[in-house]
Amino acid sequence: MLSRLSTKRAISVASIATHGPRVSPAVRYFHASTIKLNESKSDAGKKRPLSRVAIGSATSNKKYAPSNSIEFASWKAVCMLIVVGGGFTYWFSKEKERLRLQKEVESKRGYGKPLIGGPFNLVDHNNQPFTQENLKNDQKKFSIVYFGFTHCPDICPDELDKLGEMLEELGKSNIELQPVFITCDPARDSPEIIKQYLEDFHPSIIGLTGTYENVKACCKQYRVYFSTPPDVKPGQDYLVDHSIFFYLMDSEGNFVDVIGREATAADGVEKIKKHIDAFIPQAEREARKESWLGFLYK
Repeated sequence: MLSRLSTKRAISVASIATHGPRVSPAVRYFHASTIKLNESKSDAGKKRPLSRVAIGSATSNKKYAPSNSIEFASWKAVCMLIVVGGGFTYWFSKEKERLRLQKEVESKRGYGKPLIGGPFNLVDHNNQPFTQENLKNDQKKFSIVYFGFTHCPDICPDELDKLGEMLEELGKSNIELQPVFITCDPARDSPEIIKQYLEDFHPSIIGLTGTYENVKACCKQYRVYFSTPPDVKPGQDYLVDHSIFFYLMDSEGNFVDVIGREATAADGVEKIKKHIDAFIPQAEREARKESWLGFLYK
């Protein structure tokens, strides 16, 4: 009997040593639940792996925010590039057209002395001296010169009316010209007669006259042809044959272009605007040749 009890006790001790004390299923379930609860609490503060973050969650938005910012910045850069590139292209095209007009003007001039225009010595309708220097100014103000005579029956009045229209239209764009009327008939066109004659056209027109030799020399400078009948008696009426052109001169007193009789006032305004917009003073042209864009001006 004692041996049997000893044997059972030995088996119980061995079982406890191997498997631990016997625990009921309810105790084991409570113990397992407690362990899982403690593990979940300890893992709550830990960041879950990215692969376990649900799509569309707040954490996911934070992860992709930097990528969206880079994409937005890229679009801004592209837009900026388009704007800057478009602006440079517009400037380059406009500058190219200006240079084309400048080269066209230069081709109409000779080397050294210009083909059209040059020194002259006359008096204005107020009997004040007026020379080539009066065409020059620092305000980039162009002059427009017309040769005619006060006894002209139709052509001169028509052309001076057209000149008045051009001056009025240019004034709407804040473009001011110095209009000059030079007589080809100094024998009859005194300063007083010219002044009274020009009042019917435009108040800004300056009338010029002088001795026959001085007027002839001025017409020669501008390549203007004129002639009067020979053996004209005092008081006898006659007509003067002359060239019919407006001569556009820049603010440095240099010839730019002509406007013929066939051109309308609108045509003349358009041509004048283009030349004024394209004008670059000589000193500025030389300075630009030395700049980093000098290749455009050579």
